[in-house]
Amino acid sequence: MKEKRLAWLIIFATLFYVGLVGYFGILLVLAGGVAAVAMGIAALIMVPLGVWLVWATVRNGMRNQELARRLHEEGGLPDTSSIPRRPSGRFERDAADAYFAERRTEYEADPENWRTSYRLAVAYDAAGDRGRARTTMKRALELAEQEKRQGQR
Repeated sequence: MKEKRLAWLIIFATLFYVGLVGYFGILLVLAGGVAAVAMGIAALIMVPLGVWLVWATVRNGMRNQELARRLHEEGGLPDTSSIPRRPSGRFERDAADAYFAERRTEYEADPENWRTSYRLAVAYDAAGDRGRARTTMKRALELAEQEKRQGQR
């Protein structure tokens, strides 16, 4: 629950900042002058972009959370609590690599299953490869959508 509160605080702070940028953009446009109007327009362009980024991030997080809930209900939610951590909170490299190797083997046996993709994404994250974790989680979301569509037919 603490994480949700923090997420909402960050969302509201970001939206407040985006609103402030929009307000100053309007003030700059109203001030007149070529430079002020140009900066004001640039600031106003940032408003819908900022709102879209917040919306896309929240939507993605909610979709990821939905997959986690489904996996939890199925009893297949990955558990990283057994991986030892350094004092900094990061996972021990060797243990994270071993965990990753297990998830990769599981994924390779069934690459078209969103569940194995989800677990592989968690393993990438534990191993510190955030880029591949995001890409693999995106694949898990796509596969889950496909499964959902096929189930509705």
